[in-house]
Amino acid sequence: MKKILLVFFVIFSIKTNCQNLVNERAKWFVNDRFGMFIHWGLYSGAEGNWKGEKVRYDNDYAEWIQYRNQIEKSEYIKLSKRFDWNKIDPEEWVLLAKKAGMKYITITAKHHDGFAIWNSKASDFNIYNYSEPKRDIIKDLSEACKKHNLKLGFYYSHWTDWEHPYAWDNSKEIYWLDKDKFDIYWQEKVIPQMKELLTNYGEISMIWFDMWLHHDQTIVSKDQLLQLKNLIREIQPNCLINSRLGLSVEEDEDVDFRTLGDNQLGEYKFDYPWQTPATVAHSWGYSKNENEWKSTTSILRSLIGNVSLNGNLMLNIGPTSDGSVPYEIGKRFSEIGKWLKFYGKSVYGAEAFDLRSNLHDWGLITYKHNKQGKHNVFLNIFDIKPGNSLNVTGITNKPLNAYLISKKSKIKLNFDFNKAFLKIKLPTDLPDPYVNLIELEYDKKPTVDRDLVAKSKFNGYSLKLSNSKSYQGDYILNESKREGSIPSNIQVNDSLNISWKIFVDKPSKFNIDTSYNFQKKITDGFMTVSINKKSYKHRFNYTGKTVGEPIQDYIIDRFKSSTIGTINFEDVGFYDIDLKIKTSSQNPLQWQWMWLEEIAD
Repeated sequence: MKKILLVFFVIFSIKTNCQNLVNERAKWFVNDRFGMFIHWGLYSGAEGNWKGEKVRYDNDYAEWIQYRNQIEKSEYIKLSKRFDWNKIDPEEWVLLAKKAGMKYITITAKHHDGFAIWNSKASDFNIYNYSEPKRDIIKDLSEACKKHNLKLGFYYSHWTDWEHPYAWDNSKEIYWLDKDKFDIYWQEKVIPQMKELLTNYGEISMIWFDMWLHHDQTIVSKDQLLQLKNLIREIQPNCLINSRLGLSVEEDEDVDFRTLGDNQLGEYKFDYPWQTPATVAHSWGYSKNENEWKSTTSILRSLIGNVSLNGNLMLNIGPTSDGSVPYEIGKRFSEIGKWLKFYGKSVYGAEAFDLRSNLHDWGLITYKHNKQGKHNVFLNIFDIKPGNSLNVTGITNKPLNAYLISKKSKIKLNFDFNKAFLKIKLPTDLPDPYVNLIELEYDKKPTVDRDLVAKSKFNGYSLKLSNSKSYQGDYILNESKREGSIPSNIQVNDSLNISWKIFVDKPSKFNIDTSYNFQKKITDGFMTVSINKKSYKHRFNYTGKTVGEPIQDYIIDRFKSSTIGTINFEDVGFYDIDLKIKTSSQNPLQWQWMWLEEIAD
């Protein structure tokens, strides 16, 4: 694997955020949602170290050690002597996947080192020739997947191959490779090996390629990619193909799903299938240097977060040279599997709901329509202390029932509903230490009001440009800087009007606060907040400087909160909030947010 950054062309569905751009082949994929990735090969014997030196790159990707540490092939192959060939049992990997609640497995049949972990007739550089006794790991794994009813996929490095003299490796950026020679590699290794994988191991559900660039940026031609794709369609017509083939889902609708960057979680809802490949720590292949492990909670949140945006998660294991899996991985997989056993209904067969995914501060929503005609909205609660009640904003239908799911039973919950606001009463103690689940039942898919800003846990409304219903004017988006001590903000050099919509569920009084950075001491710039026919004008105050980090000569502009006024909502209902910012290029304002906080009686 290689850590990459991708630029996304965000496609928003106009009518619905349901996942409706799914071909027949990929229906199982969007239903299963959770899979296992396996990085295992010769590099597993190096364990992230070569002759006393760790892999030469700070991401510690152990599977890259041959290239990073400039190991000759004749030396690299000696790693095969470190393997306990009698002990390696791929069925154990399959059983671990089932224990974790995973539905499919993808293994590195050939990684960038060019070493095939099956008995390949197309290349002598394969596991059968260097194992004792002779092993074909792909054969063993395919039989175990069939036995335990898991779908099987193969990772195949088609662009990069450090073994073949005419394949691509990154040193070719210095010593360029002739395209005709690359085609020799393509025709004598890639195509024959793909035929072997597609022909000799039964049904293959996925071929997972790893070219992280578009083909226009590589030596691989579009014709070669189409040749490869057509070969898969001919031999295994139901096999899925990912976008790292080198063709995007926008360019070729026959590409089944998009692969995001390594460990890159979803940010946007897509109608087509997509997936994150993810690690439990850093390295994909086994590394004895590994010492930072993601928690079970963070992995579950990543899985649910992707599902809430119509995505999948494929979580990696890096077995050792005897086939065993590090304790830290096994422990987390066991805990994830136990959670999915009781709460998996919010993951398997679930998809995005029609509200904004980041609307609520307590967690995320997933949705499912089952064959019995029931419609379920799942509230995945990440907050370990959500309080005595849970605020749910934006659903405009009253649920038939609300249940807290526990390992013992479904606990029926009381709730109050008013137009677009649901307040669910919670028990004192919630049952799960990782993620709790509330199931809302409807007899039809509930309608929503997407313009609404959610009421927070502490009965406030956080108003930002990102959750506005509309805006007019120009602005510059400034990302956070200096380790986040300078927060992201909207820079206004002239004027900007922003509008929000909230629902007030009871007569209440609120303070109106706003946060900004303004570095002029004399100005005629101002902002006006208009709510329910009342207006509040605020002239910008000089916010000054502050120290971002002590004793480091770290002086930065200060973002400071100011109170604009107090608003009294006498009636329950919907309210529009309008903010007008007026300044000039000589007096720019960097604005963050507005906050309406309920004043306790």
